[in-house]
Amino acid sequence: MSIETAQQAEAIGHWMEQQDKFARLLDIKLDSVKPGYARASLTVRPDMLNAVKVTQGGVTFTLADFAFAVASNSHGTTSLALSTQLSFPGSSREGDRLIAEAREESSTRRTGLYTVEVKTGEGQLVGLFSGTVFRRSDKIAEWMEKNSYPGG
Repeated sequence: MSIETAQQAEAIGHWMEQQDKFARLLDIKLDSVKPGYARASLTVRPDMLNAVKVTQGGVTFTLADFAFAVASNSHGTTSLALSTQLSFPGSSREGDRLIAEAREESSTRRTGLYTVEVKTGEGQLVGLFSGTVFRRSDKIAEWMEKNSYPGG
């Protein structure tokens, strides 16, 4: 991986972190990004719990989906989800730090396959996500030029 490729992935990831309104609402932080990889995290707040006081599944899904989006777009080509799946092998609670690590498993000119593990800060697996993207012909740089303004 060249320095330029790594820098491009970081720039794309941080732009996505600022422009993704729902990720901002949940206070998702992008911890690391490189081509085909992203790690993001959040801390579970009281307003993220379901009726039985565990993290609402949509919160776990959104964290995994955000890491998936950053990893799949990190190459610079606009990539959109075709399909996703999330299993919940464990649960988390208020105050837990959730960490999602997205890894590229396969990549072609038109598609990509990713896995995302969501774990608590203590290493307990609470989400196992898989997703497939379609790679469009447009570049993320075009979106970055059109949609870069202070404050998102």
